[in-house]
Amino acid sequence: MTDLEIVRIPSLSDNYIWLVHDPVSGETMVVDPAEAAPVLAEADRRGWRIGQIWNTHWHPDHTGGNAAIKAATGAIVAAPAAEAERIPTLDLALAEGDTVALGDHVATVLETPGHTAGHITFHLPGDAIVFTGDTLFAMGCGRLFEGDARQMFANMQRLAALPPETIVYCAHEYTQANGRFALSVEPDNAATVERMKAVDAARAQGEATVPTTIADERATNPFLRADSAEQLAERRAAKDAFRG
Repeated sequence: MTDLEIVRIPSLSDNYIWLVHDPVSGETMVVDPAEAAPVLAEADRRGWRIGQIWNTHWHPDHTGGNAAIKAATGAIVAAPAAEAERIPTLDLALAEGDTVALGDHVATVLETPGHTAGHITFHLPGDAIVFTGDTLFAMGCGRLFEGDARQMFANMQRLAALPPETIVYCAHEYTQANGRFALSVEPDNAATVERMKAVDAARAQGEATVPTTIADERATNPFLRADSAEQLAERRAAKDAFRG
């Protein structure tokens, strides 16, 4: 169990921003701030001062708050080196195997291209936490805008190999739509059927369905469960056209 305090901040139509505080060091960081105002307001309400911003990729709904948060707090922006030209606020360029830390909590950078060419994931093994941005979702994976299925399949295999108790903090509330597609792929998967009952109930109450866990994704995620890059490609194409 981690002693980090992790706050989910809804943003835009379906984004989640993660505000993370280490009570021991007193340090605070934010992952993928789509916008600044709700982040600064929540940090101020809690008496936390943001010192770092961690970006998983360059898309504006993950970096849109960087400049204002940086101006307000002096926070250091850590983001993918491969996307430096598209993240003008970047201070610390990160690549595979690099580390960043919040107090004594160390995150290792995993390069997970596919959704974008330089997408990264932050894995904190000591806390059993992973921030996956738009690579791994609850019962889904990111669209292949700049990469290919071979890359995404490698990402899925890599993330599936993390300890099952690892908590997955992704960046969007896509679970219900993802689950409907998952049921179309594996209609007889009892784990998915049961999970969707809970997801539908949560969404009916306006509740969030993330974070998730690697164990739950191994059991129900059709992309994490794909047998090959070819199968993942077929499923991704089908999901892109799915209207269920």
